[in-house]
Amino acid sequence: MTVASEGPGFCLREVPFSFFGSWLDLSYVIAERTVAEDVHLVSHQTGFHPVLRLVPVMAGDRVEVSVGATPARLRWEHERGWIEAVFETADTLRVAGQGLGLSLLASGPELTAFTGSYFFRDPTTGAYVFTSYETGRRYRVTVLHGSRAIAIGAQSLGEAERGLVIGAEPGDWEVAVEELGTARSPYRPERNFDEVRIRAARAFGGFLDAVAPWRDATTPAAALAAYVLWSATVHPAGMLRRTSVLMSKHWMDKVWSWDHCFNALALTGLPELAWDQFRVPFDHQDPSGALPDSVTHSEILCNFVKPPVHGWALHRLRACLSDPEPEDLREIYRRMAGWTRFWLDARRTPSSGLAHYQHGNDSGWDNATTFDPERFIESADLAAFLVLQLDELAVLATALALPDEAADWDRASQAMMTTMIGRLWDGERFVARGVESGRTWASSSLLDLMPIVLGERLPPEVRKRLVTRLADHLTDHGLATEDPDSIEYQDDGYWRGPIWAPATVLIEDGLRRAGEPDLADGISDRFRNLCETSGFAENFDARSGAGLRDRAYTWTASAYLILAAAHRTRRAASANGPGAP
Repeated sequence: MTVASEGPGFCLREVPFSFFGSWLDLSYVIAERTVAEDVHLVSHQTGFHPVLRLVPVMAGDRVEVSVGATPARLRWEHERGWIEAVFETADTLRVAGQGLGLSLLASGPELTAFTGSYFFRDPTTGAYVFTSYETGRRYRVTVLHGSRAIAIGAQSLGEAERGLVIGAEPGDWEVAVEELGTARSPYRPERNFDEVRIRAARAFGGFLDAVAPWRDATTPAAALAAYVLWSATVHPAGMLRRTSVLMSKHWMDKVWSWDHCFNALALTGLPELAWDQFRVPFDHQDPSGALPDSVTHSEILCNFVKPPVHGWALHRLRACLSDPEPEDLREIYRRMAGWTRFWLDARRTPSSGLAHYQHGNDSGWDNATTFDPERFIESADLAAFLVLQLDELAVLATALALPDEAADWDRASQAMMTTMIGRLWDGERFVARGVESGRTWASSSLLDLMPIVLGERLPPEVRKRLVTRLADHLTDHGLATEDPDSIEYQDDGYWRGPIWAPATVLIEDGLRRAGEPDLADGISDRFRNLCETSGFAENFDARSGAGLRDRAYTWTASAYLILAAAHRTRRAASANGPGAP
């Protein structure tokens, strides 16, 4: 059974079982919003691909079992036996059983000569091998001890079922399952099963202690949040050149070019990993300075971009960490400057001082109602992010002894701020402006209130009105992305209602800098309570608090860790303040 030292227990239908650095996981989720009857081994190389179906059996028949998981192991349990799986390394699973057998069956698309997995016994090593057309990798099963394995459909083509039954006869058994390339030396275990499990528990424990040393009984979801990040981290491979935290090891298995900023901020207890998260998309910056929309193992998408929250994030990151080596800091400055110039040059018309989005996807708020009248728009959230990014570039230039460049960035920031207020503030609220039509409109989207991220930089009257409007979006669970009283509001409307982590963190931070700690506290408290109740979903129903879409999303886990750490810091400061014992 599980023990406390193995970390938090979790539901495998919501959070996949995986290991730091691995491109594999074990999960019921096999496609977008598709939950299978059985646990599958899933690979994220070349996409999201279920490779093997793991079916507990007894006397050849499938049996119903209970399934439980901790960071250290996954366990199937039946009154007459059990099966456990542990990660030995990022690409090797150990699976053991007693009283129950296990069918390992080829999964994925319809099996043909050119899809799914071809299956055979390798006479050179004695191991059984599945070769996956979809992942381009091999999955080798080595029987370590126990009753003989029974092969099904070896060397078959067409639609024949293919797989392996292990533990069909009474007694203990154990196998190793490896993801590999064309060939590898025969597998030889260096540790027994329990030693592998203990090492996995210690590996996660070390990560948790580094990322959330402040955790206590008032932050009950901190360990699971850390596990969501730890288990979604992959070693460099394919297009990803550094250790990277995917958004999920469900179907959202990419790094989008603003999501990574929140993961970086949650990982400051591991400085090298935090800096790597910040820099991941900059490895693929194009000559115009643009960052890709997303990067994953075998794909770089450049059809859209994401909002320039990087100046805001870098300012916070540098406040928590020592700067990288001077050469690396100069490289970060160069990359940030290029990303900013992209917005100023490629996304600004000659007659305007403001940059524009070409689609809701560019803003990260894909279908927000702000974009309903037109897609090419100048919006105040974009201008506000650029003001902060220009400010941070001025600070970096000063640190790098580039006073002329610092002055240029500072002037550009002041000009952007003045133009934003002059063109998009109508005296009551911020409006969006159509780039081609020139017309303006207001919406009931929370996106229109995002300039609160400027905090103390905003004029007092603007600040006051934004704070008043923000209260209209605050439900019992947090900030709805669409005013709940709007006719456009949808409970599961993506950015047209649900609560999202990045908007929460950005607005909470802006409110604190705007001198509104009470409202900021209320937003933080509700979001943390939401995560503690509903987990780390991609987004949440703003009325009921139910988790929606992908249920193991790293930027949600990161937002919880960011807000929980700050909450603990404030509590400690208050306890140690004047009059404290």
